[in-house]
Amino acid sequence: MPAKSKAQQKAAGAALSARRGDTPKSELKGASKSMVESMTEKELEDMASTSRKGKPEHAGD
Repeated sequence: MPAKSKAQQKAAGAALSARRGDTPKSELKGASKSMVESMTEKELEDMASTSRKGKPEHAGD
């Protein structure tokens, strides 16, 4: 599932980092905090690897 905005892509990257143990889960905030628990590593990889070109900063933009 590709990210719909730059913010969503960044949150997925942070969640993926925590899932892999590179970042403590206690440092996560907002969307990335819920993503790490509710999404698989594969789903996070897919969302984090989405190209940012042409994406709005936030989905509502």
